[in-house]
Amino acid sequence: MLSVHRVMGSETEFGLSQPGNPGANPMRDSARVVDAYAGPRGLKSSQNFWDFATESPLADARGFFMNVADADISQLTHMPQESVETQYLANVVTENGARYYVDHAHPEYSSPEVLTPRDLVTYDRAGDLVALASVRSLEASDEPVNLYKNNTDSKGASYGTHENYLVDRSVEFDALVSGLIPFFVTRQILCGAGRVGIGREAETAGFQISSRADFFEAEVGLETTLRRPIVNTRDEPHADPAKYRRLHVIIGDATMAEPATLVRFGSTSLVLGLIEAGLAPRIELADPLQSLWDVSHDLSLSTKLPLSDGTSMTALEILDMYHVACLEHAGDDPDTREVLGEWKRLLNGLATDPRSLADSIDWVAKWVLLEGYRQKENIEWDHPKLALVDVQYHDVRPEKGLFHKLEKAGRIRRTTTDEEVAAAVRSAPDGTRAYLRSLAVTRFSDSLVAASWDSLVLDAGEYGIVRLPMGEPLKGNRELLETRLADVHDAEALLRALGVDRLTAKNEKEV
Repeated sequence: MLSVHRVMGSETEFGLSQPGNPGANPMRDSARVVDAYAGPRGLKSSQNFWDFATESPLADARGFFMNVADADISQLTHMPQESVETQYLANVVTENGARYYVDHAHPEYSSPEVLTPRDLVTYDRAGDLVALASVRSLEASDEPVNLYKNNTDSKGASYGTHENYLVDRSVEFDALVSGLIPFFVTRQILCGAGRVGIGREAETAGFQISSRADFFEAEVGLETTLRRPIVNTRDEPHADPAKYRRLHVIIGDATMAEPATLVRFGSTSLVLGLIEAGLAPRIELADPLQSLWDVSHDLSLSTKLPLSDGTSMTALEILDMYHVACLEHAGDDPDTREVLGEWKRLLNGLATDPRSLADSIDWVAKWVLLEGYRQKENIEWDHPKLALVDVQYHDVRPEKGLFHKLEKAGRIRRTTTDEEVAAAVRSAPDGTRAYLRSLAVTRFSDSLVAASWDSLVLDAGEYGIVRLPMGEPLKGNRELLETRLADVHDAEALLRALGVDRLTAKNEKEV
C-alpha cells in the first residue's frame, strides 16, 4: 500500500539584498549571513567543515559520469574552486542537523532528513527562522542584509528551491522520468509561488503561476543552474547506493503557505510510490517544456496540453488522474490520509474558484493581493510597484513580509504552530540519522572535524581521526541512540558506545 512516508528533505536558496548598496558582494554577504547565525551559537563555520569526500555531483543516473572539463563551475560542488571568492565560503551544521551554507552567492538552508510531509513543513519553516535569526544579528551592523524566500529577482536571475526524496534503487530511471514529467509540469498549479511578469526578465506584462517555470530549458539533464531540466539526473544518494537513489528535484518554487508545502512534498512522495510499484498513469505530453510554460502562464487553468497520442488534457485533469491512482492504492495511515485530503481539496478549489484557495496556495494568495492593489492604484501589470510587492511577499521578517502579515491576520492556513517550529530549530527529527548529526554539533563539537549527510569526521583521542559513515538514513535516530548515548560526552566515548574499536575505526565502521 502506498504511503507518504519516505526519507525526504528541502533546500532553499534565499534571495539576498544589502539595503542601499546594490553593488555589494553577494558571496561576502552570504558568508556574513551564515556566520551571523553560527557565531552566537558557537557553531563551526568554514569552507572545510563540510566533508566532501563522499560527494559525486557529476554522477548521472543514466549510467555515466560527466567529464569535469565539460561541467559548469557551479556543478563542481565537491571541488571548491581556488579563487578570491573562496574566502567567503561557509558551511555550518545547525543544532537540528540541517546544513546552512553559501551556495552560488546565496545563503542556503538544507533541512535535516525527515520521514513525513508534515515534519517536512515544520523543518522547512524552521529554516525560515534560521534565516530570520541571521537578519536580526546583522540589523545593528553597518551593513544589514535582508533575505527573501523566493526564486527570482525578476531581472533574469533565478535561484533554486530543491526537494530530495530517497527512492528504491531497483526502479529504472526511465520509469521515473516518464512517470514524473507530466506530474511536475502540472504540479505547479498546486504549489506555485506566483510571479509578476512573463519571461525570464519579466519582459511581458502579466502574472504567472510559477516563479521558476520560464527558466527551464530541458526535459532531462544533470545541470541545475543552466539548461535546467524538468527531471534532474544527479545520482548522488548520500546513502547506500546499492539500496537508494536520491531524486533531486529542482523544478519547484519556494512555498511559504504550509498547505501548499504539505501537498508539494506529500503528493510527490505518493507519485514516487506509484512509480516504484509500476502503477503510475500512462500520460505522455507531446511537448513537456511548452506545456510547462503554458500551464504557468494560464491563470484560467483551462489550457489543453497536447499529448503524444493526439488527445489533450488540462493540468487539473492530469493531476486528478494521479490523485485517483494514489487514492486507489494508498494505505490508511493518518499522514497519507491528510495529504490525499488536502490534495483533493486544492484540486476542487482550483476547479471551481481558484480565489477560494488564497489561504492555501502562494500563487493564489499573491495574485489576489496584487489584483487588489492593482485595482486600488489603477495600474497595469508592468508597473514597477507590483514587482516590489511581489518581492515583499517573501521577506523573512514578520513585520515586513506580506506573507507573514497575511498569515498573522488569519488569511493563510497553518499546519504547524509557532512552538513546533521553534522547537524544530533547536532539535533534530527523531526518526533519521539527523539525530546523531545534531548530537555531533551540540554535544561533541570540540571533537567534530567535519560532517556531511552521510558521515561524521571525528578527532577521537586514541582512535585518531575517524570518518564515521552514516549510509543508512534510518539509523542514528533517537530511538536507537538516546538511551545508549545518554551519558556519552566525548567522541572517544561515542565510538565505544557505538561498538567501534580502534581496528574497525580504520575501516570506517557503519553506525
